[in-house]
Amino acid sequence: MNKIITLIKTHKIKSIVFAILLIWYYFSLPKQLFSEPTSTVIESIDGQLLGAQIATDGQWRFPHSDSIPAKFSASIIAFEDAYFYKHPGFNPVSIAKAFWQNIKSGSVKRGGSTLTQQVIRLSRKGQGRTYFEKFIEIILSTRLEFRHSKNDILGLYAANAPFGGNVVGLDVAAWRYFGRNPHNLSWAESATLAVLPNAPSLIYPGKNQQRLLEKRNRLLKKLFEEETIDDLTYELAIQEKLPQKPYPLPKIASHLLQAVNKEHTGKRIKTSVSKALQQRINTIVKNNYNTLQQNQIYNIGVLVLDVKTRKVLAYVGNSPTDIEHQKDVDVIDKPRSTGSILKPFLYAAMLDAGEILPNTLVADIPTQIASYNPKNFDLEYDGAVPASRALSRSLNVPAVRMLQDFGLDRFHHYVKELGLTDIKYNANHYGLSLILGGAESNLWDLCKSYAAMSSTINHYQETSGKYYTNEFVNPTYLAEDEVDFGKLSTEKTIFDAGSIYMTYQSLKEVNRPEGEENWEFFDSSKEIAWKTGTSFGFRDAWAIGSTKDYVVGVWVGNADGEGRPGLVGVSTAAPILFDVFDVLPKSDWFKEPFDEMEKIPVCSKSGYRASEICEQKDSVFVQRAGLKTKACPYHLWVHLDESKQYQVNSSCYPINKMEHTSWFVLPPLEAFYYQRKNPTYKTLPSFLSSCLSNSKAVMDFIYPKESVKVFLPKDFDENTNQLVFRLAHNVPDIKIFWYLNEHYIGTTQTFHELALSPKPGKHIVTVVDELGNEIKRVIEITD
Repeated sequence: MNKIITLIKTHKIKSIVFAILLIWYYFSLPKQLFSEPTSTVIESIDGQLLGAQIATDGQWRFPHSDSIPAKFSASIIAFEDAYFYKHPGFNPVSIAKAFWQNIKSGSVKRGGSTLTQQVIRLSRKGQGRTYFEKFIEIILSTRLEFRHSKNDILGLYAANAPFGGNVVGLDVAAWRYFGRNPHNLSWAESATLAVLPNAPSLIYPGKNQQRLLEKRNRLLKKLFEEETIDDLTYELAIQEKLPQKPYPLPKIASHLLQAVNKEHTGKRIKTSVSKALQQRINTIVKNNYNTLQQNQIYNIGVLVLDVKTRKVLAYVGNSPTDIEHQKDVDVIDKPRSTGSILKPFLYAAMLDAGEILPNTLVADIPTQIASYNPKNFDLEYDGAVPASRALSRSLNVPAVRMLQDFGLDRFHHYVKELGLTDIKYNANHYGLSLILGGAESNLWDLCKSYAAMSSTINHYQETSGKYYTNEFVNPTYLAEDEVDFGKLSTEKTIFDAGSIYMTYQSLKEVNRPEGEENWEFFDSSKEIAWKTGTSFGFRDAWAIGSTKDYVVGVWVGNADGEGRPGLVGVSTAAPILFDVFDVLPKSDWFKEPFDEMEKIPVCSKSGYRASEICEQKDSVFVQRAGLKTKACPYHLWVHLDESKQYQVNSSCYPINKMEHTSWFVLPPLEAFYYQRKNPTYKTLPSFLSSCLSNSKAVMDFIYPKESVKVFLPKDFDENTNQLVFRLAHNVPDIKIFWYLNEHYIGTTQTFHELALSPKPGKHIVTVVDELGNEIKRVIEITD
């Protein structure tokens, strides 16, 4: 140490110069050799290429890969730098030979560069090939050797070497010229790529094929002579043909690539997508598109989620249509009218809040709420229908009436809690149409919500009755991401497991909606909780289904919003849904969350908690919150005469001779429609003529509704059409007396319909039955 100090003091200037040179040498090599933009690349869960987007400078240049195929490594070293693993970054012998050859020829004929020097030259693009530049390359090459391992240097070369045209790097070259992963190349193919960076222009189709073939075969012969390959491999390799034209890069998940590129531009991303599943679903979408386009329906989106991991297994952002029909639009994240797809959330919310039991009867009758007049898809009415059946059949009127009973603001709060990001306005903006497609959402958010509900049931079982605080977490398409479900809690996240399970029990029932004759072709044995939706004007068709393990979402329509006849969820989206479930692994049905359920007696006819006078009861499991629902309101004690043909009361009949019986009684309008679908429904017997009726509501208007404005059109003879009043009454064959503005206008019996021609303005219609019951209706006639 003392000698070194003495030497430095003796040669101060030289020491300073040496120190400066040493510092310059240390910092001479940039931290990042290559700063050119790279392509965005997405891979499947097992590392297979799904697609790539060209770099912003117009070059196909994949991000650096740490893995270099053994065949290419052996080929490039044999061709370019036989002493690669022995030299310190430059080869003095090769440089001397090149220098002597260049002097003899009077021009630069040979470079003598090692692979390390070529990496430096590639990083210093644009520099002239001079002796001074060669000296700089040597210095930087030795520095590079200190910083990186030999394999790292080989990787830098493979990722940045030119392979002809706008193809840069081994990964892209393998796909462009041979259509497969570089690790799957043959010896002949690897040798072809090894000789290309030395003369990239040789790859152009139809040009220089013989020269390229000769260079490749010389390299193969050298590999054979060095015993890298055996005799049979060599003979087979030289028989292989050269590539004739570039292959297109895979486009297996092009819309997922778009999504990834927004947040991970220029990176290589391993996704959670299964390549095999993605390809099979691509085929399903293509086959259905070929059929749907005949009806001018051009766009389809399909999303498949793993319930347990909340990862994307398949992502088909659109059908293989053309530019005119917006093939590049990713419809999965685009807001579209929801149709009926929100109905299960309302059903679950009402179960969760203890507002209904699964089969509670809800009214299905002509309904006018202010200016809103919802109608069922088939324009028919059941009078009264179990809530679960109303959901599985997707009846509109019961859904609207349920929403009105539950509360619009209250349900809007639930929807916001679900994380449906496209529902941006307050509840009054949407009104009651919120449940029938008055709002917009997207396939991503909807599938996320269904997956979260499915996972709630699963986690409840796995954790012995607990919930995760972040159950409704956003899914991910990144393979390395692990979703955070939050902490365990005894409190439900949004819906309790029992309510969700009951909702799914309803959704797995295959009930054929009226007018959908092809429904019988669907396999009812599949235990899938699923729901369809169709937006107003036939613009959007939805189908979303869930099993214990998977959620599949399908949207069908036109990206430009054009509606088409027949664009209905059940006939366009549902077949795709079932096709996708067919290619997924078999999944078991959910296990009952018994800790959130209770077995209670339920009235068989009404679905309410059974009262003491319900004549038929079922013992069923219901959600625990359902214990606070009211008892059956439809069963009444009815007093009959001894013949059981007439109703009586104490004013006209001896009490000791009365027959007391329980009777299932619906409100008049509900009974009117219910009896059409349920011929076994028994209306109340008439009262004995000598008895006074103390019955409650026994009749109601079918048309018109309360406070409605009516326009009476004219016929071809310029005569104003009449307005037909219709009434339903509980008692058959009873007489009804009609009054318009307190003026008697007629009597009806059995069928209560009356045609009138009221003048423009407000009117009061009054009807009185022969028992003295009276109802009124206010209408306004407009010109």
